[in-house]
Amino acid sequence: MKNSEFLKLSALDLVEGYKKGDFTVSDVIETALEYIEVNERNLNALITPLYEEARSRSWMLDAALARGEELGSLFGVPVVVKDNITVDGVRTTCGSRMLENWISPYSAHVVECLERAGAVIIGKANMDEFAMGSSTEFSAFGPALNPWDLSRVPGGSSGGSAASVAAGYAPIALGSDTGGSIRQPAAFCGVYGLKPTYGLVSRFGLIAFASSLDQIGPFARSLKDVAAILQVISEPDARDATCARKERPNYAEFLNVTSLEGFKVGYLAGYESLEIDDEIKRAISQTIEICQESGAEIVEVDLPISTRYGLPCYYTIAPAEASSNLARFDGVQYGFSVAADDLKELYLKSRGSGFGPEVKRRILIGTFVLGSSRYDAYYLQAQKVRQLIIREFNAAFSKADVLITPATPTLPFKRGEKLTDPVKAYMADLFTIPVNLAGLPALSMRASMSQSGLPVGVQLIGKKFGEGDILKAASVIEQVVGPAATALGGDRK
Repeated sequence: MKNSEFLKLSALDLVEGYKKGDFTVSDVIETALEYIEVNERNLNALITPLYEEARSRSWMLDAALARGEELGSLFGVPVVVKDNITVDGVRTTCGSRMLENWISPYSAHVVECLERAGAVIIGKANMDEFAMGSSTEFSAFGPALNPWDLSRVPGGSSGGSAASVAAGYAPIALGSDTGGSIRQPAAFCGVYGLKPTYGLVSRFGLIAFASSLDQIGPFARSLKDVAAILQVISEPDARDATCARKERPNYAEFLNVTSLEGFKVGYLAGYESLEIDDEIKRAISQTIEICQESGAEIVEVDLPISTRYGLPCYYTIAPAEASSNLARFDGVQYGFSVAADDLKELYLKSRGSGFGPEVKRRILIGTFVLGSSRYDAYYLQAQKVRQLIIREFNAAFSKADVLITPATPTLPFKRGEKLTDPVKAYMADLFTIPVNLAGLPALSMRASMSQSGLPVGVQLIGKKFGEGDILKAASVIEQVVGPAATALGGDRK
């Protein structure tokens, strides 16, 4: 096998190759690192490549392989980790000047899980600052680009993770999703992106944006890799009080299906009349047709509160939580600090220079809605709307096992196109935000390619802890549309 072929293999195919002796971990990691070094000049998907760390770990794993030790489920698999997820001894910036030189003294729970499974972390991914954005243009380290078209954004805030997987840097990556930050870039980059149920995956070691909404999840180019990495990172963790203690199923078993007989798939009533790209409408119709031909019963569901009020609800609650969470970055404890004559000036200068424009905007919104004279009118009302959205989804799932919706209203947009209009940019998460508000699982997957050669994604939403149902439906769809392709150094499809 040519070394370049390693870049196209799934995570599980790599593990199988190690077991057979077809190649070594060093072979794969060295190929990936050389490929990254060439392509990063254009893509800017990584903030911190971990060249030496990855090489050292590959040698250690090769030694374990030679000794005949038992291999972990992700043995020798290259993984990219979003730069708001901590790795012990590695810089973790959150895409911000505020944490530009902060070295984490501990690893996130999910990173510990990956390393126990034998994975090799090869880099920390570029992202919108503190996970606030839908384009990865709000990074203090420059924008990441879409590997399918370098003039377009990869989505955000986990754009670097999605671009890394699409480009072939690694078969899997980790991101975080607060309002669509895994699913929207997955759709823009043509890969799988899963936002698990709130509480399924520990948030220990994830630097918080909005604590009641944040969730860590995987990116991959194949569904079997999604199931494999979810199995690894969903291990219960007592360090996160919101992490569910319930037993996790074997997610791979949900992929062994060829039919959706007895399965109910819901679709959004009136989606044809929504202001979304025509090619996305066609992708939704084609996906519904695939499910129907596989034996599923197709039902119509209404989500009027979610589609109309989800966005304003989110942009009240999330900034309020961000305002509180980011108060710790004050120039005193750690992070960026500016010399000042008194404490007030220190706060103003450090936060004013350390945070970028989008983070400042959201902190201001959050501080405003939490004000004593405005709390009831804004924040409390938003929490009431959130409960209505939860009830609305519960009603929808009384009729269906899985819902199909657009992942995004548009195809990947041009760089700079929405920088001057924040509200227009926020609309990119119209269909993903309600899922976070309800704490549900959802998967973004490539349904087709546009006439201009860009990925077209759809979203599958499940009941709480219904990841298995999502994987089941997605597996049937993947059998028709195929897994994701690599956009650089691979075959475009």
